[in-house]
Amino acid sequence: MKNQPKNAYFLTPVTFTVVIGGFLFGYDTAVISGTISSLQSFFISPRQLDPSTADSLLGFAVSSALLGCALGGFLGGWLSGKIGRRNGLLVAAILFLISALGSSMPEFGFQTLGQGDHQSLHLFIMYRVMGGVGIGLASMLSPAYIAEIAPSAQRGKLVSYNQMAIVTGIFIVYFINYFIAAQGDQEWLNSVGWRWMFASEAIPAFIFLTCLLFIPDTPRSLILRQKPEESKSVLHRIYPDVEAIQIYDDINHSLSQNQHKPLFSYGKKLVIVGVLLAIVQQCVGINAVLYYAPEIFKSMGDQSDGALLQTISVGAINFLFTFIAIYTVDSWGRKSLMIWGGIGMATFMIGLGSCFYLSISGSLVLFFMLAYVACFAMSWGPVTWVLLSEIFPNTIRNKALGLAVAAMWIANQFISWSFPLLNNQETLVALFNHGFTYWIYGAVSLLGTLFIWKYIPETKGKSLEMVERYWTTTE
Repeated sequence: MKNQPKNAYFLTPVTFTVVIGGFLFGYDTAVISGTISSLQSFFISPRQLDPSTADSLLGFAVSSALLGCALGGFLGGWLSGKIGRRNGLLVAAILFLISALGSSMPEFGFQTLGQGDHQSLHLFIMYRVMGGVGIGLASMLSPAYIAEIAPSAQRGKLVSYNQMAIVTGIFIVYFINYFIAAQGDQEWLNSVGWRWMFASEAIPAFIFLTCLLFIPDTPRSLILRQKPEESKSVLHRIYPDVEAIQIYDDINHSLSQNQHKPLFSYGKKLVIVGVLLAIVQQCVGINAVLYYAPEIFKSMGDQSDGALLQTISVGAINFLFTFIAIYTVDSWGRKSLMIWGGIGMATFMIGLGSCFYLSISGSLVLFFMLAYVACFAMSWGPVTWVLLSEIFPNTIRNKALGLAVAAMWIANQFISWSFPLLNNQETLVALFNHGFTYWIYGAVSLLGTLFIWKYIPETKGKSLEMVERYWTTTE
């Protein structure tokens, strides 16, 4: 049947190799959560700074990886254009491995291993930024690689596996951090335990690096780099022979006609739409909920143990509802999932803000938060990555996708930074009792839904070249 894989034994291992990059994306961004108090004790407290300066330095150390994420996303397009999708992921894997080992032993080469002190903070930050560059590269290249190698009938499902890998990495690292912390007391955790949390990432990073050596580059990337025979070989491993030749001719025609097109050659609208899609995905507030969930529950009067248990339930819902997107994105369509998910996110986020405003605590707060996360997990979480990997034409995909991913990480940092400022601002708290911030996220969710309805095409079942022709006929 047309668009069905010729050899699932090729597509499956290739896809699952590439999504290890997504797993490391989630793992690396979440591993820091178990180390914050130890980093403060090890790197910050010995400096005897005033509280404001100490908090600022700790915040920078904790969030430093996000600087690398934006840089990696921006550079990913240029790098993959020069060396290919697969080799770009190899660079990301190497950076993940170096970051894992370097973050756990920042004194390496300067002091005895395990005997470093607060003077190595600048090296720790350097290694975290390196890991962030790896995250930025993987966040751009993993979905792009899968989109370019997958048959159109399966592309949405296979790209969504990357989002599943991300939430799996987040979920698993919470348990790994808990297991490591249980091996000793707080003093041991502050001196040694935090090192093992960062070092644990070296295992999946090494697996990722090794597996990447055994997969090819994508057909489109190979043609762009003047390797037509290798491109044909890959296509023949995916499709029946006749269809493989047709697809090769279609890709080759698209690239040969538009080989040197600049970023805005399909019009500014396309690039702006893609960048806004990436930004809005962050501005609906998902990372404020995921990063600050324990504090949100505590602000409603829950004790620490109860807040932690409820936070785990948030992670579990995020994980489970991603499966809905995986198994419906190619049948229901991208646009339908995004619209219904956006309506649900707006409804439940406004409901969450109203609970705070009316001082309603307990199960209703948990319900609204879990329902919001569920709507995001089945729509805007995975499907945004599917759309970003599909909507940009072949010849500008590297540049445009890199720009969109960099914008996404900058928006992530802005939301993560602004949430505690807005949520704890005295005037807003006096007027709205912590509800105002959630209403903003609800409004953004509603506006984002209108944006999807108005500007995003349905890409279900279309080849990447067919999607490209959509922009040439609408501009």
